[in-house]
Amino acid sequence: MSLFPYGHATHPQWPMAAGLVLAQLRAQMTLSGYASAPRLGLLYITDHYAPQAQAILDHLRQELPQVQDWSGTVGLGIAVNNAEYFDEPAMALMLCDVPANQYRVFSGVAPWPSDFQVQAALVHAGGQTPDITELIAELAERTASAYLFGGLASSRQHTVQFAQSHLTQSVANQRGVFQGGLSGVAFGPQVALVSRVTQGCRPISAERVVTEAEGHVMYQLDGQPALQVLLDDLKVSLAKPQHALQAVRSTLAGISSAVGAGVGKTGSFGEDVVVRHIVGLDPARQGVAIADHLKVGEKITFCQRNAQAAKADLMRICAEIREALEPEMLSLDMAHDFAASDAQAAPHPARRMAGAVYVSCTGRGGPHFGGPSAEMQIIRHALGDVPLVGFFAGGEIARNRLYGYTGVLTVFTTQGD
Repeated sequence: MSLFPYGHATHPQWPMAAGLVLAQLRAQMTLSGYASAPRLGLLYITDHYAPQAQAILDHLRQELPQVQDWSGTVGLGIAVNNAEYFDEPAMALMLCDVPANQYRVFSGVAPWPSDFQVQAALVHAGGQTPDITELIAELAERTASAYLFGGLASSRQHTVQFAQSHLTQSVANQRGVFQGGLSGVAFGPQVALVSRVTQGCRPISAERVVTEAEGHVMYQLDGQPALQVLLDDLKVSLAKPQHALQAVRSTLAGISSAVGAGVGKTGSFGEDVVVRHIVGLDPARQGVAIADHLKVGEKITFCQRNAQAAKADLMRICAEIREALEPEMLSLDMAHDFAASDAQAAPHPARRMAGAVYVSCTGRGGPHFGGPSAEMQIIRHALGDVPLVGFFAGGEIARNRLYGYTGVLTVFTTQGD
């Protein structure tokens, strides 16, 4: 695969933003190393443009007739290499140089064909879709690796998704803009991907076992009343209810089914922990309600959002991706060029990165990391000027699970070429 052309822009009028994006794409498609005729477009827009989603897609399809298939969604913010667009009208488009026989765009009205061998899939979903966690798990089971990556659309108005395939033009509602359900791109075994999940919370308690639970409510942890355990961990008492409630509101619950799997090297959780809100207390029965179904035997660790832990963990996954993709042995000339390259340099062939998709939580982004676009600048500093697009989601999808307060970074690699 060649490098993926990409463009991004902000403007109060979407046709102006689209014009700027198209100019960037066309310029890159003439450059050596970039794909000159990619077929798959990944389109992300902020919710300012959501009412015009159909017009935007129609316009881009007309201007880029060589792009046969489209996928994407809307976010409160969108991400590109080194920049974030929050609370402003913006769009980002990346054209993926993926072989035509190695991907299929899918949606609720046009699922991927049963005879197409799926290794992994990019998934966009509507947050209000019923049984969303079960649907994600079921979709993952239909892939060879059981790996999905993506997130839930986020918007203050229309939560739209883009899904249009030239193979399903005859299917009803194939104008390409949807609301609700699941859509995305299924990738075949020849599309090489490297994906990592970065957590944004730091544990503040020991890991405990759920010993009594019903639905969303846990009543006992390690055989002790769950509410009292929570209050003891937070060092608060219901004798001072205002202080106690304030502490509880800033606390989350990390849930895992694996013993001792919770905390990673950076002090953040590992990938097998999902973080959920504490949504209620039951003083009469000493219960604590969590925004997820609980099972006896699962592990609970109370936690809080932490900027330093989030930064360290993001740097960790970027280092892991670089280590996985950089060759162990370089020629003398390549090693000299590679050592000289930095965050401001163009993507280097030694890194084997054609493009990337980053889906982060709406509660993260630059402000959480210390400044405007700080989260994306960390990624660029680690990976270089790699083509990258993505969005800030209402929930992040990785493997077969729905996460919160995380980032999911997926790199398309050229290592299989």
